[in-house]
Amino acid sequence: MNTDPYRKHLQLCQKLGIRYLPSEPIPPTVSPVQPTSQKQAMESPSFKSEILAPVDYSKLKVTWNPNQTEIGKKLLEFYGQICECQKCSLGASRKNFVFGSGNPQTEIMFVGEAPGEEEDNQGLPFVGRAGQLLTKIIESVGLWKRNEVFICNILKCRPPFNRQPQPSEVEACFPYIHHQIQLIQPKMIVALGLTAAAALLKTKSTLGKLRNQWHDYAGIPLRVTYHPAALLRVDAYKKEVWDDMKIIRDKFMTMTNKK
Repeated sequence: MNTDPYRKHLQLCQKLGIRYLPSEPIPPTVSPVQPTSQKQAMESPSFKSEILAPVDYSKLKVTWNPNQTEIGKKLLEFYGQICECQKCSLGASRKNFVFGSGNPQTEIMFVGEAPGEEEDNQGLPFVGRAGQLLTKIIESVGLWKRNEVFICNILKCRPPFNRQPQPSEVEACFPYIHHQIQLIQPKMIVALGLTAAAALLKTKSTLGKLRNQWHDYAGIPLRVTYHPAALLRVDAYKKEVWDDMKIIRDKFMTMTNKK
């Protein structure tokens, strides 16, 4: 056996002043991080992200007054915790983290798929053509103005070229939408499109099977309808969404005793 490498190593140790070598490995000073399951993350009272620098709250895209309500304050705090998220590759390619917008004390939430190009540019959800159509859809039934509901997406970062979110991206981002729902506690959720519905309901069913019936998300009634972007491609979907919104309106009025 060639002992030259060992001799050279010992000579180097002598030059560095090292006289004794441990007979057993030195135990690590930091305990290894234990992986957290999605279920554990969702059940945690708060989600803490590894933020490398203090958050500049003035730069967050907030459409509500966080000093007005306790829920608004908690939403802003949560926004600050996750806005530098790098859990998946989308964190490196985004321009803006798109948290959500609207009224923190709303009784109804609209949940979409992911930010698009305009959303990525502005840091706000549904501000492009599909967003303008969503505003008309929300206000069509005469119960809400857009600023009276809360709008967000399953993903908080734009997938490149607006491609469909990958399962790993949905899994990484899902605890965020779950906690938003926990904080806001809406009386009703509207899932816009199959991706949002599949993520919230943990299902592989088709959009056709998920529509036209009520679902349950953590005790909250949930209805599935088409994503506004689909209406820009297929004009016939507009009537179906109008029918969905009338059903949503009627159930909401019954639940809240509104006339």
